[in-house]
Amino acid sequence: MSNLVFNEQTKLFATALDRVSTACFTVGVLAPVASVYFNLTASGPAGVGWCCLAYFIAGGMIHMLARRVLRGLRG
Repeated sequence: MSNLVFNEQTKLFATALDRVSTACFTVGVLAPVASVYFNLTASGPAGVGWCCLAYFIAGGMIHMLARRVLRGLRG
């Protein structure tokens, strides 16, 4: 496989990972806001905060993984 094809496939994979990380950030914000708005917080504000923090951490880790994948580009 040529370097050009490999690099394009690597960039496509990194883009897909970055989109997943963006979805984690979005869910981490929208789900707690919706649960508070509709008064669905069974675990209270602390549970909502931990959920939000968990999604932010997951999104950040997936984003860092996407950046690491890009280090494998061939020159």
